[in-house]
Amino acid sequence: SIAGNGVAGVVLPEKDEKVIGIRKGDAIALPFGAVTWWYNKEDTELIVLFLGDTSKGHKAGSFTDFYLTGTNGIFTGFSSEFVSRAWDVDETTVKALVGSQSGKGIVKLDGSIKLPEPKKEDRDRLVYNCEEAPLDVDIKNGGRVVVLNTKNLPLVAEIGLGADLVKLDGGAMCSPGFSCDSALQVTYIVSGSGRVQVVGVDGKRVLETTVKAGQLFIVPRFFVVSKICDPDGMSWFSIITTPE
Repeated sequence: SIAGNGVAGVVLPEKDEKVIGIRKGDAIALPFGAVTWWYNKEDTELIVLFLGDTSKGHKAGSFTDFYLTGTNGIFTGFSSEFVSRAWDVDETTVKALVGSQSGKGIVKLDGSIKLPEPKKEDRDRLVYNCEEAPLDVDIKNGGRVVVLNTKNLPLVAEIGLGADLVKLDGGAMCSPGFSCDSALQVTYIVSGSGRVQVVGVDGKRVLETTVKAGQLFIVPRFFVVSKICDPDGMSWFSIITTPE
């Protein structure tokens, strides 16, 4: 979560539903096949950044979402006879359940609908708050790093991705670096601005640009990246294609 507070429901394969209170800085690892819902019960804006591997998606390069309800929900494609037998309810009830939500994706709930309340224990092993976590790197007047891996969020082993949250103070530099196990990196600028350079294994610079909050860039395998932030500082969140 980049901003705001909310509630998320998560059903992992072969598991019961977990209802999680989410707040700024939370990182949630979601494996393939997870069923989720996201709810903003506050008046403030809730912003959640989704990053993941889409190479094996139904359409490569795009997230594959299966909606359970709404105008393009999977149950709208089955006849009421099939759904009534699957759910063991009468066809009138099926039509009410399948057709009651007219929207898709993001919908506005009326005040009469109550969603489950989060449970503190449901955060265990599913969520890691990068804003509150112990620092893996802390350089005075330089910056701070929190690394997300199998040690603090075991589920990342299942999805094959790790992550880090980096915050640089004004004018600080993140020295040139690359992943020694050929992982690629996707970086989203959370706040601030700065300059970034990416260099290939042949010594040729392939990217030199200014980045600011809301922008995203990719560092391919074995490419080396370095950043220098502007006087106001810069922070970014990266996912890396290795859980370690």
